[in-house]
Amino acid sequence: MKKLTLLCLLLMLAVSCKKIQEKKVEKEITIDSLSVKKHLYTLADDEMKGRKTGTPGIEKAAKYIENEFKNIGLTTYDTLDNFRQTFTFTDYKTNKELTSSNIIGVLEGTTKKDEYVVISAHYDHLGVRKIEGQLDSIYNGANDNASGVTGVLALAEYFKLKGNNERTILFVAFTAEEMGLLGSTHFGKGIDANQFVAGINLEMIGKEPSFGPKTAWLTGFERSNFGTIVQNNLKGSGYTLHADPYTNFNLFFRSDNASLAKLGVPSHTFSTTAIDVDKNYHKVSDEAETLDVAVITETIKAIAKGTESIINGKDTPTRIVLK
Repeated sequence: MKKLTLLCLLLMLAVSCKKIQEKKVEKEITIDSLSVKKHLYTLADDEMKGRKTGTPGIEKAAKYIENEFKNIGLTTYDTLDNFRQTFTFTDYKTNKELTSSNIIGVLEGTTKKDEYVVISAHYDHLGVRKIEGQLDSIYNGANDNASGVTGVLALAEYFKLKGNNERTILFVAFTAEEMGLLGSTHFGKGIDANQFVAGINLEMIGKEPSFGPKTAWLTGFERSNFGTIVQNNLKGSGYTLHADPYTNFNLFFRSDNASLAKLGVPSHTFSTTAIDVDKNYHKVSDEAETLDVAVITETIKAIAKGTESIINGKDTPTRIVLK
């Protein structure tokens, strides 16, 4: 009888230890600032030559992103046999035909795998522009938008490790945003918008906003209850989300979220940059060294926590209001 009692105690101890270990493993799944810095500095490096759509520089960035998707363990989208959604279009400035690709990785959901959440950022920028009297000619686009793509890569790794997404997540690096949202518009043409529950777009998340530390703002806050869901999820975290304070800039329609929003998808853009006073916006001075890796890391963590109930299928944002 004593042996049986001892055996039961040992079994209970083993189960208890296993649960404790599982909790520890879960706590260790977080956003790593070292990975954040690596992605940011790689994508904003001079070797990428400003990642202009249709150039060898953006091709280097595309290869980096698809290699990261592969290493994370994402799968390909729809009928594609690789991570690239390639299309051809005419550059309205030069009247030349260009070919470029959205880079799409998929993390399939479980109980609601036919419902989709898009986590996106554009990976193109302005390229190389030689201006008389200006020594630097490479527009690295660190904040705009290597920071956003860094967020997409970090979130892809995070949710893959968590493994608790009820809904399918599409991680998308859009091309040709700077040319008029061409990549996201092309993507939107091929989807059934009714299956898309939310769009989580990241744009310029590398600087502390005017609201202060551990804050971000969201475009089109009043157009759905997406922002309210995020705010509720962030309660007690020390991080707060605010409505876009720059309404006169019409930012809701100036980033890739707009392509999905026009189809009715509650798609919004997270940002941290005080755009009205940012001296580096669309300048050669938009370098990785001007950004705060800690701000980017904390923002990505907040986006993960703030949107997790949507990804897990607990919350469904209201459809977008465009009027």
